Amino acid sequence: EEYRSEYKSHLDNLAKGEKPTLPDPDKVRIRVYATQSTHKTLSSFRQGSMIHIWDEDFRRKTENTFLEAYMTHTSTSPNYQMLASLDVGRRQVQFEGFELVERSIEMAMILRARINDNAQLNKYFDVLTVHDFIPDKYRQSGLEEYYDTQKGWNRMEDAWVRDEFVLDPTKVTLHIGRTGLDGDTFKNKYLMDKFNIQINKTSRNTVLFLTNIGTTSGSITYLTNALLKIADELDEEIKALNEQEAKIRKLRIKALTVDVPPLPDFSHFHPSLQALPGVPGGNIREAFFLAYNENNYEYIPLDKCLPAMKEGRELVASSFVIPYPPGFPVLVPGQVASVEIIEFLLALDVSEIHGYRADLGLRIFKENILNRKEIKPSSKAIAKTVSKKEKSSIKI
Repeated sequence: EEYRSEYKSHLDNLAKGEKPTLPDPDKVRIRVYATQSTHKTLSSFRQGSMIHIWDEDFRRKTENTFLEAYMTHTSTSPNYQMLASLDVGRRQVQFEGFELVERSIEMAMILRARINDNAQLNKYFDVLTVHDFIPDKYRQSGLEEYYDTQKGWNRMEDAWVRDEFVLDPTKVTLHIGRTGLDGDTFKNKYLMDKFNIQINKTSRNTVLFLTNIGTTSGSITYLTNALLKIADELDEEIKALNEQEAKIRKLRIKALTVDVPPLPDFSHFHPSLQALPGVPGGNIREAFFLAYNENNYEYIPLDKCLPAMKEGRELVASSFVIPYPPGFPVLVPGQVASVEIIEFLLALDVSEIHGYRADLGLRIFKENILNRKEIKPSSKAIAKTVSKKEKSSIKI
C-alpha cells in the first residue's frame, strides 16, 4: 500500500506527455535471482556459493525446471561437503550474522583509514572511493567516499537507501599505478612471494582486498606493515636508478596512470547470430556451438584486424575473449569486434587472455558461416521498404 501511494503521487506529478518511470504495482512482478560467492565473505568451503531467490512466480513458472537444474549439479557425492559447509554458514548468519558482517565492514574502514592517513603509503597507493566508481547522477545521497581524512567515517545508510548504485564497503580497491608495477606483478612478486598475502582480483593498476567475517585487526596490521615495507623498498629502488632507468620508470607510471586504454563498450551481435531478426540480443548458444566445428572459424593476427576492418570486413568472434585480469569478456561468441575493442586488446599488457592465442591470433567465424542463411530485415527496415513501395505507387 505504501508503494501504491508513492506510485499514485508519482503519476500526479508527471508533466503532460511525460511517461512514468516507476512500474505499475498492478502489472509488475518481482522476480530476482542473485548468486553470492559465500566463500568470500562467510563460512563455507572454497567455491561455495548460494543462489538467493525472490520470485513471486517461482512456484507457478520456475520451480520444477529450477530444481531439476539444481539437482543435476548437486546430486553427486563430492558436493555433499560443500553443501554442508554452506548450511553451516547459513546457520551462522542466522545466529550472529549482523554482528559478524558489521565487524568485517569495520575492518575495511580501518584499512582505508590506515592507508589514507599514512604519508609514506600515500606516495604510492590510493584507495579508490565511491566517487571513482559511480557517476554523480547515480548517487542521489551525494556520498563520495566511505572514509575521509577530515570527516572520518561517513555513514553509508543513506546512500544504501537512496542511491541507484552503491559500493560494497568490504571491498577495498587499491590503486597502485604510482608504484610502476602492474597488478599481476604486485600480487605475485610482492604480496605473495614476500609476505604470503593471497589476493585473487587485480587489474592493470589496481588490486582488490576483501574483508570478511574472519578478518581481524591483526590481519589489517599485517597488511598495512607489508605495504609500508613495499613502499620503503620502492624508495630504495628509485634511489638506485640511473638517469635512463628513471625515465623508463616514469614512462611505465604514465602508462599505468594516464595512458590507460579505455574500456570498450559492447558493440553488437552479427545479424546472422541474433536471437530474433532485428532484435539486438544475440544467440550466443548457436554461435558457441558453431565454433565446435573447426571448419567454421579461422584465425587473424591481432595486428591485422584493424587493416581488415578498414577494408570493410566484419570480424565476428567465435569464442569468449577474456583478458585476465580483470576476468571479464570483451568479446563473446557472435559479437562483432569494434575498432575500440581491437585497440583495447592491442594496448593491453596482461600476460593471460582466455580465448586468444598470441601465436595464432583472434579466432573469428569464416565469412561463409556468417552468410549461411538469409538474414531477415529488421522491423524498421521492413517498415522503410513498405513506406517506399507505398510512395512509389502514389501517382501525382
